[in-house]
Amino acid sequence: MCSRRNRTGFKSNTTLGEELCLSAAMKLYELGKLSSGAAAQLAGIERVVFLSKLRDYGINTFRLTEAELTEDLENA
Repeated sequence: MCSRRNRTGFKSNTTLGEELCLSAAMKLYELGKLSSGAAAQLAGIERVVFLSKLRDYGINTFRLTEAELTEDLENA
């Protein structure tokens, strides 16, 4: 989870810090570096909320390729 403490060790609940954590988590998810669960944990929010935020920012949460979808349909 992104640190919510400033240099002196006191908690800092700034909106900017929270937005930076969320932005980093979304980008790492988009790049495929983190799962949605890990990215949500980094952002400090529930996974369902994280997925909703992805939608709000226009980031696709559906990651299967056409070949993977076809394979899934054949195995169903």
